Amino acid sequence: MADTLEFNEIYQEVKGSMNDGRLRLSRQGVIFKNSKTGKVDNIQASELAEGVWRRVALGHGLKLLTKNGHVYKYDGFRESEFDKLSDFFKAHYRLELAEKDLCVKGWNWGTVRFGGQLLSFDIGEQPVFEIPLSNVSQCTTGKNEVTLEFHQNDDAEVSLMEVRFYVPPTQEDGVDPVEAFAQNVLSKADVIQATGDAICIFRELQCLTPRGRYDIRIYPTFLHLHGKTFDYKIPYTTVLRLFLLPHKDQRQMFFVISLDPPIKQGQTRYHFLILLFSKDEDISLTLNMNEEEVEKRFEGRLTKNMSGSLYEMVSRVMKALVNRKITVPGNFQGHSGAQCITCSYKASSGLLYPLERGFIYVHKPPVHIRFDEISFVNFARGTTTTRSFDFEIETKQGTQYTFSSIEREEYGKLFDFVNAKKLNIKNRGLKEGMKQSYDEYADSDEDQHDAYLERMKEEGKIREENANDSSDGSGEETDESFNPGEEDDDVAEEFDSNASASSSSGDGDSDRDEKKPAKKAKIVKDRKPRKKQVESKKGKDPNAPKRPMSAYMLWLNANREKIKSDHPGISITDLSKKAGELWKAMSKEKKEEWDRKAEDARRDYEKAMKEYSVGSKSESAKTERSKKKKKKQEKQMKGKVEKKGAASKSLSSTKSPAKSMSESFKSKEFVSSDESSSGENKKEDSEEEGVASLPPSSEESASGSD
Repeated sequence: MADTLEFNEIYQEVKGSMNDGRLRLSRQGVIFKNSKTGKVDNIQASELAEGVWRRVALGHGLKLLTKNGHVYKYDGFRESEFDKLSDFFKAHYRLELAEKDLCVKGWNWGTVRFGGQLLSFDIGEQPVFEIPLSNVSQCTTGKNEVTLEFHQNDDAEVSLMEVRFYVPPTQEDGVDPVEAFAQNVLSKADVIQATGDAICIFRELQCLTPRGRYDIRIYPTFLHLHGKTFDYKIPYTTVLRLFLLPHKDQRQMFFVISLDPPIKQGQTRYHFLILLFSKDEDISLTLNMNEEEVEKRFEGRLTKNMSGSLYEMVSRVMKALVNRKITVPGNFQGHSGAQCITCSYKASSGLLYPLERGFIYVHKPPVHIRFDEISFVNFARGTTTTRSFDFEIETKQGTQYTFSSIEREEYGKLFDFVNAKKLNIKNRGLKEGMKQSYDEYADSDEDQHDAYLERMKEEGKIREENANDSSDGSGEETDESFNPGEEDDDVAEEFDSNASASSSSGDGDSDRDEKKPAKKAKIVKDRKPRKKQVESKKGKDPNAPKRPMSAYMLWLNANREKIKSDHPGISITDLSKKAGELWKAMSKEKKEEWDRKAEDARRDYEKAMKEYSVGSKSESAKTERSKKKKKKQEKQMKGKVEKKGAASKSLSSTKSPAKSMSESFKSKEFVSSDESSSGENKKEDSEEEGVASLPPSSEESASGSD
């Protein structure tokens, strides 16, 4: 049996909302990592008391109860996974995974049972619903009635805010069932009551989010922010992370508390509590506890009397009470030597801190992005000036963060940091003035030879060479066509009718008319051959030999099915990644075998290309000869038609010499209806049917030549 079981897309029920993540079961215990917050729940195997398998809305679920009364619920399992989980629980946890179905009778009366931090409403032996008592914010009593109020859940569209239980009176003397019910709830409920004295108080601390000055009172289970306008009570269980960040001016410090769920003020949610301290501010602190209690509770992490910088005292007390590590900036140093970068996010300016496992931006609005949720980063040119650039981050959920107006000098340091953390870089930074950093680190990304990449580069070079050859050819044609001396004859032929029509205009106009057609003739001559070139490029000979595959592609085609069988259900992209990893890990001896095969394929390709080129030359010679023959025949036919038109024209001119002189420059289209209706023209039309049947272009060319 495997020592570990892993499940993706599992949902943990927390305060009425379903948080997706990954669940891992091992010999040591159960670990669940929340995909949204990155929070990790670790349940030791020795703490597990009971495991229950049941049918839920999202398929099947697993409920785990610990010896100290905590309850963990995970949904999203398939029915077929029960046997695997049951065997694992027996072998490693020595627990029977019990199957219990929920009651769906729809009755609203039953028995309430309190077990650990869970209230269970049962009908007979089957539970109808369960309420984690940590979700209860208030419990009030009335006559034979108990009302439970719940914390509002911002992540859910609809939240359950209140439940009322009717408790029937009993005949037992001295016991009030309503009060007994309420006491059981309050003993486990998350009801914050400021009873007793605070452990310590910090006066008038500057708070950036929410803005203002607050007195911070430290209680054993929660933190109390007391301001002039608002009060906030923050349970330590909602604190996710602690950050201690030095300001860029080296005179101030930020202390950041990440909260989940956030504190609320009206419709505003504060996910981060940000305090600003001066390094020069010192304090002497005395805890409101005796030395024995301090030693027993904090185990040497705190002492009754402490003194030092204010930010050190606050961070030290919070670390001891919350029992979480404090995150500080890593080895990153910017251009100025600071551990942060000045930039703008949305409409305000702030500081971006590259950490060992993420980025955090302070302060308005605060943003924390973990490396494991980043899809890729991008370096972009600044929109307003070239002295700055933008740093873009896109998460796997599709959220994009753009940090703009970063000084140009910070590019190299930030690029090195991102590169060292092996984050996906969408744009390698080929910007003006930024090529040096890219060139220095482009080769270091790929220490080993990648045959597939080399093949792509070679094909790119071939395409560039073809494009350059075609551009050189078109350039030569342009130079040849732009020669006015050689084009005079062509222009005269092409624009003969225009020249005759505009003969009555002035000399200046005629000069301009002659210049304009010359430009038009150049454009026409340039465009025609280019179209032919494009058409010839598009057509690809299907009989041409195919390019040889690289060693990597030959190996991949031979091992693709094996990779699929070893990893059933693998996607195409994941298969490509896996194949690349296997190829890089392959020894040189095995790669040489595939290199030899690729070399043999290349030789066969070159041999086939030589044979193909000889055959294609003979075919091209045949096609050239047939084209020349066809052109010759077309010229002969055209000459015959022109001679016939000239003969008919001379015949008509002998019959009506005066008319032909006056209308020598007029074609058939321009003859008026009055002239065409004369008897003489009718007679000509009847006698010259052959002339009328000729195309207009031939008649116009004949008249022009006369």
